Amino acid sequence: MSQGLVTMSYIAATILFILSLGGLSNQETARRGNYFGMAGMAIAIIATVFSDSVNSYVILIMALLIGGFIGTKAALKVEMTQMPELVAIMHSLVGMAAVLVGYANFMDASLTLTGVEKTIHEVEIYIGILIGAVTFSGSVIAFGKLSGRIDGKPLTLPGRHLFNLGLLIMAIWLGKVFLGQAETGGGTFPLLVMTLIAFAFGVHMVMAIGGADMPVVVSMLNSYSGWAAAATGFMLSNDLLIVTGALVGSSGAILSYIMCRAMNRHFLSVIAGGFGTGANGPAAEVTGDVIAISADETAKLLLDSKNIMIIPGYGMAVAQAQHTVNEITKLLRSQGKTVRFGIHPVAGRMPGHMNVLLAEAKVPYDIVFEMDEVNEDFPKVDVSIVIGANDIVNPSALDDPNSPIAGMPVLECWKGETTIVLKRSMASGYAGVGNPLFVLENTRMLFGDADKTLQEVLKALKM
Repeated sequence: MSQGLVTMSYIAATILFILSLGGLSNQETARRGNYFGMAGMAIAIIATVFSDSVNSYVILIMALLIGGFIGTKAALKVEMTQMPELVAIMHSLVGMAAVLVGYANFMDASLTLTGVEKTIHEVEIYIGILIGAVTFSGSVIAFGKLSGRIDGKPLTLPGRHLFNLGLLIMAIWLGKVFLGQAETGGGTFPLLVMTLIAFAFGVHMVMAIGGADMPVVVSMLNSYSGWAAAATGFMLSNDLLIVTGALVGSSGAILSYIMCRAMNRHFLSVIAGGFGTGANGPAAEVTGDVIAISADETAKLLLDSKNIMIIPGYGMAVAQAQHTVNEITKLLRSQGKTVRFGIHPVAGRMPGHMNVLLAEAKVPYDIVFEMDEVNEDFPKVDVSIVIGANDIVNPSALDDPNSPIAGMPVLECWKGETTIVLKRSMASGYAGVGNPLFVLENTRMLFGDADKTLQEVLKALKM
């Protein structure tokens, strides 16, 4: 394939990637956006395979088969509840790819660059490996936290900010040493030391972030993986990788910023420690008795209500209750009741987690609202149903300055007439914070698996 045809294919792929991002910005066009992305990636792969830069088709075909097999198996096997950790571990692969490409370029004896071009290429290698190493180790720790293999509580080492600053200064100094030694054919040792420092920085950075901030971490690592891909593109002189990486990096950064604003937090404060690290004293203890409710009583409350708000959380994903929720929603709406869904920006464990689940169950898009759109309406709500959520409906975020989630805007469902909380037990949420909502006078607890209890509610509604 001629270079001109490859370039045209890359341009077409880039346009499709941009259209894909545009489609993914709205629930109603998200499926189309996915198709655009798939088409763009197919064009990019085909153009690369048949380009003049490929000289070993055996290795390339083996890599495609192995990668395709792993991707297909993961897509078929991974549950929706495991999507956050899958995304995190995929980001780690992008980071490690940048590290390996960087070292391959550094050790490539066939490159005969001189002068400024050589210096620029060495800077690209250094920065690419730095970003890739941070992305890899940070994503591995995020995977561990999201999958429950690592405790979700933040690890706050004494002097952690000075430690991070020291690592950054060391990386910059080693970069200067690397460039000086690379001019004479050396530089391996400072490059290896910098890689280890970057690995350590990625681990410490994510370990210091609390569970309530993990959705922001996922989008942040998505941004890092994009910049790592862009750095790989510079090292390989591949325009498509540069553009695609920049698209992913910038969109991930914008998403992280939007989510931080929604949580009333500065982006740098999340990276520096996040929720769970800023308290000046012990959080207030939750005291009081909970009031249990049965499925039949829940059904009666819903039948007597006109305005109903459903607040989904990670528990809905675990129980795979979204389809039953949709059936209840259709039944209640057919009886003339107003049913809406309130979605918190960090509900679940990755951006848009709840929206994806509801779309999968075919819940109408026009009754799904963001937190800011419905928070003022709770005084008019007759019944709020909280399905497996804890931190996003926790009043202590607003009235307890020592709470690990202090300052985070939450869905203020307690202002409605009655709140029904579906939980398996009284265990705290992912951020490890007790919830005073559970002991309020107008709160009722419906214990058990969310899908099973909601099926009982659905059966009672039909009687």
